[in-house]
Amino acid sequence: MQGFLNLNKSFGWTSHDCVARVRKLLRLKRVGHAGTLDPAATGVLPIALGKATRLLQYLPENKAYKATIRLGVRTTTDDLQGEIIASQPCVGLNLAAVKTALSQFTGKIEQIPPIYSAIQVEGKRLYDLARQGETVEVPARTVEIFQIEILDWREGDFAELDVVIACGAGTYIRAIARDLGAILQTGGTLAALTRTQSSGFDLADSFTVTDLEAQLQTETFQPISPDTALQHLPHITLPSVSAHKWCQGQRISLSWDISGFVRVYQEETRFLGIGQLQDEVLIPQMVFEPIS
Repeated sequence: MQGFLNLNKSFGWTSHDCVARVRKLLRLKRVGHAGTLDPAATGVLPIALGKATRLLQYLPENKAYKATIRLGVRTTTDDLQGEIIASQPCVGLNLAAVKTALSQFTGKIEQIPPIYSAIQVEGKRLYDLARQGETVEVPARTVEIFQIEILDWREGDFAELDVVIACGAGTYIRAIARDLGAILQTGGTLAALTRTQSSGFDLADSFTVTDLEAQLQTETFQPISPDTALQHLPHITLPSVSAHKWCQGQRISLSWDISGFVRVYQEETRFLGIGQLQDEVLIPQMVFEPIS
């Protein structure tokens, strides 16, 4: 079995838990995922099956989230799973001030990842260092936020707002909650998070581990084909002779004026793998379906 699964991760599960469960249910050794989700987050977790694990790097990178941010609270983990380190009522805070502050988060911004994150510093995960009580200077990195829209605003001592965020890879929504609170001088933390889009997969088309179990019992489960998951890439069709050479690792000269990764096919319908076009030469990157 090979292809992709659009999994809706449940609250409390780690991404590793999901991979292990899918591996056991499908009796597959090779199972991987794109874009780690924290245990407290829910939503889209793309799962690759079989040889499709080698295609994870070619999926689109952009993501989208629905988040609830609580103001007036700071925690060690920048979400409600951590220890509260500061708490103060949001006296006088209004929606207009929140909108003004949020406008600073669109475009390319510098962001410092949470200290409890999977980022590596000198070969060690930040969350491991944090649990050991070590103080580490976390380097800032550039991320891109395409859009932030406020869905709801709830006033109170600890005001909350629901937002949808479209962003590039590597963006931490927990860091946005923390930094928004810092700008407003109230403190802020992430109260809830659902990923609605990831790597080209959408929450509306996802299903849970329970749904997968039911589909397997009724023998109706069908993985998403690599061809479908990689539709964002342009495609090239090779005649049989060139397709054979390409699958054997040979470069193919083409009169194409584009560059970058492409899907490669034999005679329109047979997906062969991923190539890279450079200076009108098609270079094999990943041969998914070799020709015998």
